[in-house]
Amino acid sequence: MTDINFSGMAAKPDSQGSDHPSSTAGPSDQRWDIIELLFFAYRDFVGDADQELETFGFGRAHHRVIHFVTRYPGLKVADLLDVLRITKQSLGRVLKQLLDEGYIVQKTGNNDRRQRLLYATPKGEALVAKLAGLQTDRINRAVAGIDAEGVETVRQFLRAMIDRDDPDKVLEAIFGARKTKE
Repeated sequence: MTDINFSGMAAKPDSQGSDHPSSTAGPSDQRWDIIELLFFAYRDFVGDADQELETFGFGRAHHRVIHFVTRYPGLKVADLLDVLRITKQSLGRVLKQLLDEGYIVQKTGNNDRRQRLLYATPKGEALVAKLAGLQTDRINRAVAGIDAEGVETVRQFLRAMIDRDDPDKVLEAIFGARKTKE
C-alpha cells in the first residue's frame, strides 16, 4: 500500500480557478481555532450521551429521534424526517427499534388517518431526561463563568451557525415558544 503525502499535494482549483470553491477566506484566514473547538465540543457533548445509549444498544440516530419525539409530542413522521434531514429508509430501522422496545408509540392522526404521529412513552421520556441531564451538566459547566449576556452571545452564535435557507419547523417552534416564555 502506498503512503499518502498531503504536504506535497497541490490544491486543485475549481472551475472558477479558486482553490476554495465554497469559501471566500484564503488559507491563512481559515478559522482553525473555531473549527477544531467545534469538532471537540461536539465529540464530548454527544459522547456523554453516547456512553449511556450504548448500554441500550442505541446510537446517535436513536438519540436524535427520541429527543425530538419527546420534546414535540404528536410530531408527524414527515416532520421528523424534515427536522433530521434524513430519508424514510434511514429513519425506518431506528424508529422500528424504538417502537419495538417501547420508547415511542405511534398513533394515527385524528383528521387524517394516513398521518403517523409519534409520542414518547414514559420509558422514552425517562431516557431523554437522563441524556438531557448529562448534556445540561456539560453546558452548565461550560457557561459557569459566563454572565447572562455572554450566554446570550453563545446562543446567538449557535443560532447563526444553523442553515437558515430552509428553516426547520422545530426550530420555528423552539424560537416561537421561547419568545412566549421569556
